[in-house]
Amino acid sequence: MEPRHQFSLWYVLAALTAILVFQSVSTSSHVETLPYSDFKVLLKAGKLRNVALGETAITGTLDTDGIESLLAKQQVDEMLQQGKGDHAFSTVRVNDPNLVQDLEAAKVRFVGQLDNKWIGVLLSWIVPAMLFLAVWSFLIKRVGGGVGEMMGIGKSKAKVYMQKETGVTFADVAGIDEAKEELAEIVNFLKDPQRYRSLGGKIPKGVLLLGAPGTGKTLLAKAVAGEAGVPFFSISGSEFVEMFVGVGAARVRDLFDQAESKAPCIIFIDELDALGKTRALNVVSGNDEREQTLNQLLVEMDGFDTNKGVIIMAATNRPEILDPALLRPGRFDRHVALDRPDLKGREQILKVHVKSVVLAPTVDLTKLAARTPGFAGADLANLVNEAALLAARKGKKSVEMVDFEEALDRIVGGLEKKNRVMNQQEKETIAYHEAGHAIVAELRPGADRVSKVSIIPRGIAALGYTQQTPTEDRYLLKHSELLDRLDVLLGGRIAEQFVFGDVSTGAQNDLQRATDMARQMITQFGMSEKLGLATYEDTPNPLFVGAGMMPRDRKEYSEGTAQLIDAEVRQLLADASKRVQQTLLENRQKLDALAKLLLEQEVVDRSALVLLLSGKVTPLLPGKPATRVAGTSGSQKGSHENDRQ
Repeated sequence: MEPRHQFSLWYVLAALTAILVFQSVSTSSHVETLPYSDFKVLLKAGKLRNVALGETAITGTLDTDGIESLLAKQQVDEMLQQGKGDHAFSTVRVNDPNLVQDLEAAKVRFVGQLDNKWIGVLLSWIVPAMLFLAVWSFLIKRVGGGVGEMMGIGKSKAKVYMQKETGVTFADVAGIDEAKEELAEIVNFLKDPQRYRSLGGKIPKGVLLLGAPGTGKTLLAKAVAGEAGVPFFSISGSEFVEMFVGVGAARVRDLFDQAESKAPCIIFIDELDALGKTRALNVVSGNDEREQTLNQLLVEMDGFDTNKGVIIMAATNRPEILDPALLRPGRFDRHVALDRPDLKGREQILKVHVKSVVLAPTVDLTKLAARTPGFAGADLANLVNEAALLAARKGKKSVEMVDFEEALDRIVGGLEKKNRVMNQQEKETIAYHEAGHAIVAELRPGADRVSKVSIIPRGIAALGYTQQTPTEDRYLLKHSELLDRLDVLLGGRIAEQFVFGDVSTGAQNDLQRATDMARQMITQFGMSEKLGLATYEDTPNPLFVGAGMMPRDRKEYSEGTAQLIDAEVRQLLADASKRVQQTLLENRQKLDALAKLLLEQEVVDRSALVLLLSGKVTPLLPGKPATRVAGTSGSQKGSHENDRQ
């Protein structure tokens, strides 16, 4: 790939220098301009050589030796400044019938000359203009455009893929079986449209793929084109809108014209929200170009016939901001939602991505899928790639399970900080913090099981983490289960306070998540007896958690209700704190033993944790209280992990 050059002021300076050099070269020879009377004087004195007679001018050379007495002193001085000897001269020709006789009498060699008017025009206008255009075109190409691109500014930028070029079929898409079944009907129509037409059925004009980022919307659209074996027009919604008014609408028209000429085919518009944002949000109407482009898209979708075999597909992860006119029947009248894959779907996706990876026999994809709840298809693809890179870095011949586990820790917790130096007090604080999370999680029936506890620093601020793996995919959580998860979040902070009599800044993230969970229980889930069954805040669509949904600008409840909500949140957290304190008091020896084991090994897996908590081994510090440590300072983030949902 050629490197992209950046525009620089040096290009302009180089162009100006070239023009000046050209002008200096073209005018480098000095020509003396003489009055006709001086020309006659020099002719009679025998000072002229090689005279050329033109229609309007006379040119030639003159000898400057001994001309001081023939011409004015100022003119002679100007000539002599150029040096002695022969000088070129020029004079305007006048009507002089005796000129030829005078030239013959002076024995001056003379010739006739035809004046070429175009040479002067060429040198003074055309050549500089062409040079300027060449420099301008060069500069435009350097900044990413050109004359040819400007002339085709209204052309569609859609990339056309044929069946072999997409290289994607339904076999390459896993974990979204319901969505594949919905789109299989589109494929059947493109392959055998007569079966539907014979019964009077019409295929939907548009199919809108909805889903969180990374769930496979674009991949599924390419698979439809690959299965149907038809041309596939792929374009992003942002490529329609330009700074020039009318360009977007022209590109929409050109796109549909191209599609109809290659029907049957599929038009795929990625990131539709960049083009189809609802016009009601544009209060000031500051971007009329985008609205004109959207209007043209609506008109084109109304104007074409699906019987020609043109299917429109689009993808977005922000359906809440799309214009309602796009979503009505007759346009995008079929909506296919792509959710994050479940346990079985994650295992299928992993099998697809490991086809080109050399796996060791010990790799268990089912176990790996269970440890990745909430991962989308793109996340799982990244996990497989990271594991392969780690194995190659270590010089292994195959990717082992330990490589997948290390890649998972790297994705979830961040890079391992091997060179970060911490004093013994900080290590003890982190060890008891993570041990508190783990002990409470294992003793709460509604919490996820602990798979690993680590005090190795990772990422920017995570000095340790407790990794939990759910036993199954959950879509509903009961009140008691939410309380158990609340206890786990507070386990690290309460353990620090219980053991050292002081607290650190490491529980900031835990407290934030605990506060958010408690507030959701009160304001969204109706789990407060004092507030009743009402909800007080918008609940985001679970398909698009973290997709940047707009919060409610105004709270639709009174100040008294807001104070009651705050009081209920504080009460939930206070009750959870008391329960965690009682749990840690009853299991102090196990807390000390786990913290000691973490200080020695830095990482404790589930097998060692179960053995320690089962009582089959003698605690390392039986009944001995830990030494009090002064409060730590700095940023310590207990990276306690629940389920990424």
